[in-house]
Amino acid sequence: VGCPMGCNFCTTSAFFGGKGKILNLYSTGDELFGLMEEAESTRGVQSFFIMDENFLLQRARAMELLARMKSAGKSWAFHIFSSANAIRKFSYEELVELGVSSIWLGLESAQSGYAKLEGADTLQLTRELREHGIVLLGSTILGLEHHTPENIGQEIERAVARQTDLHQFMLYTPVPGTPLYREMSEQGRLLDDVDLADIHGQDRFNFRHAAISREESRTFLESAFRWDFERNGPSLYRICRTTFQGWKRHKNHPDPRVRRRIRREATPLRAYAAVLWAMERRLKDVNPEVVPAIRALRREIEQEFGWATAAASRILGPILWWTSRREDRRLAEGSSHEPPTIIG
Repeated sequence: VGCPMGCNFCTTSAFFGGKGKILNLYSTGDELFGLMEEAESTRGVQSFFIMDENFLLQRARAMELLARMKSAGKSWAFHIFSSANAIRKFSYEELVELGVSSIWLGLESAQSGYAKLEGADTLQLTRELREHGIVLLGSTILGLEHHTPENIGQEIERAVARQTDLHQFMLYTPVPGTPLYREMSEQGRLLDDVDLADIHGQDRFNFRHAAISREESRTFLESAFRWDFERNGPSLYRICRTTFQGWKRHKNHPDPRVRRRIRREATPLRAYAAVLWAMERRLKDVNPEVVPAIRALRREIEQEFGWATAAASRILGPILWWTSRREDRRLAEGSSHEPPTIIG
């Protein structure tokens, strides 16, 4: 728990001592291997979500875990948090052999000065990780001190250009206990009329920004999510694309452990071909720019996995499409919400 990067807005880092501090519950790869082996034998699991703020930052521990996995022939999959500078401590081959399946990755502005991004070309990094089949959840903070109505569109564009499989946009938010909260409090910039329960970064500012109003912050936030959707398409399509890239690249990997994991993770693609079929029709009038890419991926998956996958997509796809249209009608009856206009 904790993270030595110590970003000024981070609540978990502050709670466990702040910048430079970290508390290891398990310090060695041997300890982790023992826990995971027990979980596999008692619960039948082979996939693990690791609650560690920056798992790859401790390279020696990760490499010791990999050595034990290789020795025992384990093809486990890991879903982790990591910073860009920690990822760069590993080769892509090491990440694949370790079983890194998805990464939550902070992608703040290059002008933010946060240590976790130091020296990282995140555009290249995110592209190459996806090419190896590693699903990415990118996280970008909007409303940093240098953001203005004039430049925030460029910041959103840079985030969207990473084409992560999922993207979380969050407002810069001083939360009690963090260095940022203390700084804002000392400067008298905290707003008095914001309920503590609404300080979560998914609504509006809880402080006075130098250039962006509280209401504008909400508009920019909603715009960023829609911008990402309209440019890159639904996250489910993107996850399928990245998973399929990993299958093509590593299905014949020399390590049988890797082949087994890649095969497990690619198995759902046979069913998802039908989802992609429905997605093409569903987005024809909503987001037509991404439809050709979705269609191309669906056809490639059908060709790769054969006639049964193609037949299933033609049979199940229309059912899924009809179901989505019915859900649209149901939601429309109870909602008057209009989507936000993209600010560019």
